Amino acid sequence: MKLFGSTTSPYVRRIRIILSQTPHEFINLQIFEGDDRDTLANRNPALKVPCLEDEGQMIFDSRVIYRYLADKFDFTTLNWEQENQLTLVDAANDSLVSLLLMKRSDYDTGEDRLFLRLQKERVEATLAALNKQVALGGFEGWDYPAICLYTLIDWVEFRQLHSLKGYDHLKAFREKHVDRIEITATDPRE
Repeated sequence: MKLFGSTTSPYVRRIRIILSQTPHEFINLQIFEGDDRDTLANRNPALKVPCLEDEGQMIFDSRVIYRYLADKFDFTTLNWEQENQLTLVDAANDSLVSLLLMKRSDYDTGEDRLFLRLQKERVEATLAALNKQVALGGFEGWDYPAICLYTLIDWVEFRQLHSLKGYDHLKAFREKHVDRIEITATDPRE
């Protein structure tokens, strides 16, 4: 089993955490340049990470990879509430990735433009909803949705993408899990 990705991607990190107790090879790619870009393109035509190679198959996208691993290793199936939690986490992640890539492409992300407003609005709405869910006892266990939430919040902090001021429950959630061995082993700062 080979996992292709980058150490800084929150989508890759969630799968690395899930696979922390499973033998696999992690192929760390610099996905925006040179031979690594070609390696990615040869495995995933969507040019996104992560992708998983296992038993002659290529599996794309972290949610699909998780589903594949859940089937393979008999993990508990996600319920609809958990699927909705993942949708919120992924919405915030997707918008923040878009904003980060625009900034790295020298766009002024502070401009008042529809696309930028929509991304920022989505980030605010989803973080507020996730903060409320944590406050109400959501994300109590250490399951896939909780891992995804952790990787989102930690990535926001790592990349300094958005202020978490006012999101005290999200910050407390991060602090609660920061010392887990699978978290420290996959820390993008290392």
